[in-house]
Amino acid sequence: MQQATPQLTPQLTVFREAALSGDFLVTAEVMPPKGGDPGHMVAMAEVLKPWTHGVNITDGSRAVLRMSSLAAAVLLLQRGIEPIYQLTCRDRNRIALQGDLMGAHALGIRNVLVLTGDPVKAGDQPDAKAVYDFESVRLLTAIAKLNGGEDWQGRSLPDGPTDLFPGAAVDPQLKSWSALQRRFEKKVAAGAEFFQSQLISDFDRLAAFMDKIAVPSGKPVLAGIFLLKSAKNALFLNRRVPGVTIPDATIERLAQASDPLREGMAIAAEQVQMARKMCQGVHMMAVRREDLIPEILAMAGIQPMVALPPLSRAKSTQPLPSTMSVV
Repeated sequence: MQQATPQLTPQLTVFREAALSGDFLVTAEVMPPKGGDPGHMVAMAEVLKPWTHGVNITDGSRAVLRMSSLAAAVLLLQRGIEPIYQLTCRDRNRIALQGDLMGAHALGIRNVLVLTGDPVKAGDQPDAKAVYDFESVRLLTAIAKLNGGEDWQGRSLPDGPTDLFPGAAVDPQLKSWSALQRRFEKKVAAGAEFFQSQLISDFDRLAAFMDKIAVPSGKPVLAGIFLLKSAKNALFLNRRVPGVTIPDATIERLAQASDPLREGMAIAAEQVQMARKMCQGVHMMAVRREDLIPEILAMAGIQPMVALPPLSRAKSTQPLPSTMSVV
């Protein structure tokens, strides 16, 4: 009698179960280290664990070299933190992408956010060769094939199918409404089960997107909420991040604040409350200050997933020394 293959690694499916049951979803993201020491990344993920359904691991965001997102996702999974493994098409061909997806499944990873990837010229290795054998829609299709027990070429997988829960990115603030709708619908047709949005600054546009495009699809959308640390930080985003336009009123509010970081937290909490009325979730981004996300969520009236000691609820974390910086 053939014995079943033992499960070598833990697997968590809280995010998928919550997404499919219609629960309000909370995710946040951390960056892998720029080197071999994952200590800071793991510490930030531990802070986020009680408050989120899943923690995103970025994959070479802005084309900047960092530790493998697959390796980083496994490090979180080993600590009981459910990862959302980001996978970009920029750096791998279809053989490598499919191989990594099979490996992710074998390692117990179930959530995958599929991205085309930022252009190489935007990053810290501008002479690197971009691949882009696939883009996000084709990679979603490849995952659907792997989940169905076959590879991209249609050949059967002799060692069994994968069980991956794929998602995709969306930018509701894209200038072309027709391009936004076309791209979103292609991703749904290719198998996207959830969407995480880019940074949202125009909530009227988000509401229109939800009503006219997203809600009819039946797929969860998590609005991207970004912690603005100062007016300087907001102006930097306006200059350097395509598609982002922080309103002048928000920049002025930060500039006039006696404590810009606390004001930025208040703005983020207000945005969480607005998004909660429109979407099935929020995706929290606080570059280098992930430790503040629990307090922002508490300010917005979001409860932790796991009960915390009384003193940990409103101010659940303290800033970490030396490794943290405020832009």
